[in-house]
Amino acid sequence: MDISVVIPLFNEAESLPELYAWIVKVMNDNHYTYEIIFISDGSTDNSWDIIEELQKKSSAVKGIKFRRNYGKSPALQCGFQRAKGDVIITMDADLQDSPDEISELYRMIKEENYDLVSGWKKKRYDPLTKTIPTKLFNATARKFSGVSLHDFNCGLKAYKNIVIKNIEVYNDMHRYIPYLAKIAGFNKIGEKVVHHQARKYGTTKFGLSRFVNGYLDLITLWFTSKFGKKPMHFFGLWGSVMFFIGFVALIYVLTMKLISIMSGDLRPLVTNSPYFYISLVAMILGTQMFLSGFIGELISRNSPKRNHYQIEAEI
Repeated sequence: MDISVVIPLFNEAESLPELYAWIVKVMNDNHYTYEIIFISDGSTDNSWDIIEELQKKSSAVKGIKFRRNYGKSPALQCGFQRAKGDVIITMDADLQDSPDEISELYRMIKEENYDLVSGWKKKRYDPLTKTIPTKLFNATARKFSGVSLHDFNCGLKAYKNIVIKNIEVYNDMHRYIPYLAKIAGFNKIGEKVVHHQARKYGTTKFGLSRFVNGYLDLITLWFTSKFGKKPMHFFGLWGSVMFFIGFVALIYVLTMKLISIMSGDLRPLVTNSPYFYISLVAMILGTQMFLSGFIGELISRNSPKRNHYQIEAEI
């Protein structure tokens, strides 16, 4: 099978028939063999009824229905698990992603041998309250991940089958699939300028909270990718630094007290010095961080994936 189109959706009943017809036209015009996987993420409208009707029209249509709304990442993960095509295309169901881009995305994967190609909505039909935070978000994601993409959150992407079978999309990590692919060892990541269409039906399902959550998820992903299998390298290092600072401050306090005693002046109390509290806090924090590193190492060593490595070839 040439292509699997994976489409997560939440209350997009109005756009589904038009989206389906558009995808089928593109597939037939290019003579692709294909499947279309719709994932209804707890939709409360009649989206699932329409998916069932489309499935009756064509066996290429597959459907997954969640009992409740889990989010885009779980929907994509379930779709990826079931996708059988050589190339997997993801797109949103709101008709803002154009299926006409599929043929070029497919060509870039097959002929230029990209592992992943991400869409870039260079010209957007969104208000400034959305476009400005998006630019800041993408700039931060590029800095942390080292992946040079302009639009991490674009739903229109293409992947080799082997890529989506070797990554796990969870929480809200769908924004960072290119970063997940890089962590898994797939480094040939491309970008294509794609047409962004104004929303035709309904309203957006994402609020401003996604930008806050996006930054938190990025920090989590960066930290776990860098120190997930060696937590002592982070907690042990900074715990040692904190403890050393506290120890130096303690030596200073004791030295000043000893000098006072030797000079016959017993009035100054060690608790009057700010360095006493610096030493106390720093040594406690340093010890706690160091112990956190030990606990992290114990958890890491008992993980069933501790020796799970991405092997590209073996003879």
